[in-house]
Amino acid sequence: MNETPRLTEVSDLEPAVASLREIRHHIHRHPELAYEEVQTAELVAGRLEQWGWQVTRGVGKTGVVGTLTVGDGARRIGIRADMDALPILEQTGLPYASATHGKMHACGHDGHTTILLGAAQRLAATRNFSGTVHLYFQPAEESGIDSGALKMIKDGLFERFPCDAVFGLHNHPGAEPGMLLFRKGPFMSAGDKAIITIEGVGGHAARPHLTVDPVVVAASIVMALQTIVARNVDPAQPAVVTIGSMHAGTANNVISSSARLELSVRSFSPEVRALLKRRITELAESQAASYGGKAYVEYIEGYPVVVNTEAETDFAVQVARELVGDDKVVEQTDILMGSEDFAFMLQQRPGTFLRIGNGVGEDGCMVHNPHYDFNDHNLPIGAAFWTRLVERYLAQ
Repeated sequence: MNETPRLTEVSDLEPAVASLREIRHHIHRHPELAYEEVQTAELVAGRLEQWGWQVTRGVGKTGVVGTLTVGDGARRIGIRADMDALPILEQTGLPYASATHGKMHACGHDGHTTILLGAAQRLAATRNFSGTVHLYFQPAEESGIDSGALKMIKDGLFERFPCDAVFGLHNHPGAEPGMLLFRKGPFMSAGDKAIITIEGVGGHAARPHLTVDPVVVAASIVMALQTIVARNVDPAQPAVVTIGSMHAGTANNVISSSARLELSVRSFSPEVRALLKRRITELAESQAASYGGKAYVEYIEGYPVVVNTEAETDFAVQVARELVGDDKVVEQTDILMGSEDFAFMLQQRPGTFLRIGNGVGEDGCMVHNPHYDFNDHNLPIGAAFWTRLVERYLAQ
């Protein structure tokens, strides 16, 4: 009588922690920006080949896909990890801090990639499933507009490496390490970008009456934009309008002829998304006109809303409860106003995107911060979760 192979536990990944930490620190020390992930992609491809995976390079420019088929099962599962870093000067002082000036892994993609590599090694060694696993190592999640997920999809990702469901993971500062957070339905917001160019009339700082000062116009627009969420959007609907960049002038005694604002715009519903676009444009143009200037708005739609499907989320929650226990699982966490291009994959296939706690308080530095670092405590937990998810989804 054949004994049914037991499912993976976190303790099964403990022997691999040292090697996984070494991989993670290497990736952290050598960060690469969107579509520059050449070394990272080659590291990923080399390890996968070493462990017996079929590897396809150059998917969506610098993306890598690993494929492993075991048995005669017909089901297929896809799991995604992102690989790119950010243009931030690291200030952690860690021994494995970025060796590339002005670039760092400030969002934990080094950890996401390493977690999936840990699962790849375990799956190849145990082969406790029947079906096909595709691992999608994606570039350019941080690009905001030129999405790596969308580029992989347009490169035939789901036709060349089809799956019945797709899963992804991101670390979550603000929750205890190892906590697994889920949410059915809309989870993370749509993220758009608006660029407002203001044209005035430049001149001498001592003769402002002969100019149309674009700095004053920009300041008025900034304040007016604050009313959109407060007075135009239904209070029951989440929305954010943030002016993240404001530039004008080069000298204190010169009134510039132009100014530029860059906005980050977040929303959850198509109606609110359209409203934000309309009101930003109307306010910018009318405020500029009231001062005798002009404003031109370039509005760029970015990532859509992350919408997790019910059945796949319920399944992933069940696997998480089995692996780490009820006290380490949040089944329906709060919505997040951050955006994520995994949303494009969820538009193509059912699936779920989850979060893993990265620390609280001083140990939970926010992402996109020069002091951020991924918590290595999560490496065996994340790798065990992906492995067990595959074992359960492709049960023999």
